[in-house]
Amino acid sequence: MSSELQSTGASARYAIEIDDVTKTYATGSLAGIGLKNLLVHPARTVRTWRNLRRHTALEGVSFSVERGQCLGVIGQNGSGKSTLLGLVAGVLWPDSGEVRVHGRVCPLLELGAGFHPELTGVENAIMNGVLLGLPRREVLARLDQILDFAELGDFVDRPLRMFSSGMVARLGFSVAVHVDPDVLLMDEVLSVGDERFRKKCTEKLQEFRDRGVTMLFVSHAMETVLEVSNQVAWLRNGKIETLGTPSEVVDRYRTASRA
Repeated sequence: MSSELQSTGASARYAIEIDDVTKTYATGSLAGIGLKNLLVHPARTVRTWRNLRRHTALEGVSFSVERGQCLGVIGQNGSGKSTLLGLVAGVLWPDSGEVRVHGRVCPLLELGAGFHPELTGVENAIMNGVLLGLPRREVLARLDQILDFAELGDFVDRPLRMFSSGMVARLGFSVAVHVDPDVLLMDEVLSVGDERFRKKCTEKLQEFRDRGVTMLFVSHAMETVLEVSNQVAWLRNGKIETLGTPSEVVDRYRTASRA
């Protein structure tokens, strides 16, 4: 029976628990199987379509992430990484298995998502902080820190439509890391800005890990995965190929990628 449970319980050893999770997507339509079959044998026809026209994004995936640990997730495009993040974020539901997440979740899946192009950088920072779960007064109390970290200069008072994509990403990252999450979900978020700013972002994530924030970090940047992760899971065709120490898993992944 498929289920998903999200809890704010503070006593659990694990911040994230994935138990035998499978997730599939429909990839076709009923149009190609014929109206007659659908009308005469509806149950059988739909069952056949489901069996033949579904893509399995994740199959039987299980792992746990202890509080304060960072699990790096690597794999080729289409291996199920983004689906996994969506399940942990609570925007997707598994077909079977359980997803349990304990604490406030902050998803950095698309930096700047939810920003409004006509609002200023300051206004978007406040709005996004509230959307991520902070009371407005708390966002205002941290606003100077958010803007200083984003390094937007005079642009903070200009409409977002005047920002470059990198500036939008920097603001999105800065808001997210200042809302005190218990669980931080990241999908290729360290490609923002120049090398110096990326280094600052990496240092911020290391600071989070030291403070006990749990992180699930999806990336193709192996050096960053090695730098911030305690463990690494290699997803391949929707299944966990290897789960272990960062150096072990990254070495196996690199070897397989060169083959």
